[in-house]
Amino acid sequence: MSFAKLEDAITVPLFPLRIVLFPAGRHDLQIFERRYIDMVTESLKSGTPFGICSIESGTGERAAGTQHSVNRIGTLARIIDWNQLDNGLLGITIEGTTKFRVEDCWEADSDLLMAKVVLSERDTIDSEPVAYGDDFGELVEVLRGLEEHPLVAEKNFAIEYDNLWHLGWHLSELIPMSENSRQALLELDDPRARAESLMQLLKDLSGED
Repeated sequence: MSFAKLEDAITVPLFPLRIVLFPAGRHDLQIFERRYIDMVTESLKSGTPFGICSIESGTGERAAGTQHSVNRIGTLARIIDWNQLDNGLLGITIEGTTKFRVEDCWEADSDLLMAKVVLSERDTIDSEPVAYGDDFGELVEVLRGLEEHPLVAEKNFAIEYDNLWHLGWHLSELIPMSENSRQALLELDDPRARAESLMQLLKDLSGED
C-alpha cells in the first residue's frame, strides 16, 4: 500500500463503527454517547476530521469501552451536515476523505480511542482522476441504477463517472455485501484491482460462472 512516511503521521480520534467508510462515501449517524458528542462538537468547531474504523471481533486495535477490536485500515471523515433528530439525538452526515493506516492507538482520559495514523497517498478524494475504458461499463450501469434509488439519491453524491476511483468507492459502499468483503475492498490500494474485484462480486451475486 502507498502510505505516507511514519514521520508524517497525524493524531486523530477514532470512531469504531460497524460500517466501512470509503473516500467520497457518506453515512448518516446518530450520536448519543458523551465522548462522541464532544468529539463531534470539536470537529464542528475546528473543522478537524476524525477516523472511522470498522469493528472486528478478531485481532486488531482494541476499541475504547468495548470488547471488540478495530481494523487498522480506516478512513478520515468530515461532517458535512448535522441536525437534531426527532428522538432528541444529534444526527450527523459524514463524508470520507482519505484512507489511513493505524500505527498506534490508546485510550484518552476522555475515553476516546486516539490513534497515530499515516494517510494513503492514493486513496483520497484529492487523488488525480484515473480514466478507464469500456471494460468496466457494467459497473457504470450498476452505479447509475443504484444512484436512482431514493435512499441513495437523497445523499446527493457528486459522482465522477469518468474517474475509476469514484466508481470503486461508491460501488464498494452501495452494493450489498458482508462488512468483511467491504473492508477487503477498502484495503486494496489500486483502483483497477478494486474494480475487478467488484466485477467478480457482481458475477457471484448473479450466479454467473
